[in-house]
Amino acid sequence: MNNADIENIEISLLLEAIYERYGHDFRHYARASISRRIRQFLNNASGCASISEMIPKVLHDESFFERLINNFSIPVTEMFRDPLVYRSIRQKIVPLLKTYPFVRIWHAGCATGEEVYSMAILLKEEGLYDRATIFATDFNDVALSKAKEGIYAVDSIKQFTGNYQQSGGSASFSEYYHARYDSIAIQHSLKRNITFANHNLATDGVFGEMHLIMCRNVLIYLDSALQSRVANLFGESLTYGGFLCLGTKETLDFTDGGKHFKVIDEPARIYQKKAAGFAP
Repeated sequence: MNNADIENIEISLLLEAIYERYGHDFRHYARASISRRIRQFLNNASGCASISEMIPKVLHDESFFERLINNFSIPVTEMFRDPLVYRSIRQKIVPLLKTYPFVRIWHAGCATGEEVYSMAILLKEEGLYDRATIFATDFNDVALSKAKEGIYAVDSIKQFTGNYQQSGGSASFSEYYHARYDSIAIQHSLKRNITFANHNLATDGVFGEMHLIMCRNVLIYLDSALQSRVANLFGESLTYGGFLCLGTKETLDFTDGGKHFKVIDEPARIYQKKAAGFAP
């Protein structure tokens, strides 16, 4: 047995310990990605000589565990990321949302919140914000804390503004934030209808009666079994005719839950939950 085989056993034992002790299930995250994150934490922040040494610390030290799992998430995002997606939402989803007396939206895996506030801006411009409730969830409490703050580096404004304009934004992007030294702060009015909460797609349950679910650039880090679980979870969480928007490099094609959906916009990876009795 070579060192790589031994390390793989260590990683499996570590993930099992996390699940048994805390209920967070990372056993079905894409192994290459989770292994890389564990090795990075081991070398840079663990104070341990091996992955095996991390296991008792995870079991007995909750602060160590929190630091480790915060390293598992990959909060790479930006406002109006992939503008074509938001343009498609304006054109193909918003007209249906406007027919409802209220709108419920779930951002699953919201990371540091940039795309949550992007949706809030879009809803405000489309006259929907006041009757919308947005649930923004992630398993990373550090990322959630940053999302609640809504404070981002001023260096990102040029990219954010360009994305906003390409997405079909109808105002000056500067209307939606206040500049503070080297940072920008999202307008407080955009936070009013947003609820941030911890939720793990691997183990936690349904958010019911959603009209739109945004889960972008999350499925690519899960193995096929967990992708299917999540797709089914989204299917159960959506109203009939509700929409699911994934990252542009993701698909439902190879998931068991994909049978619940039809494609609305292939390049933007937007799907609609089939109505009861809809022929596949």
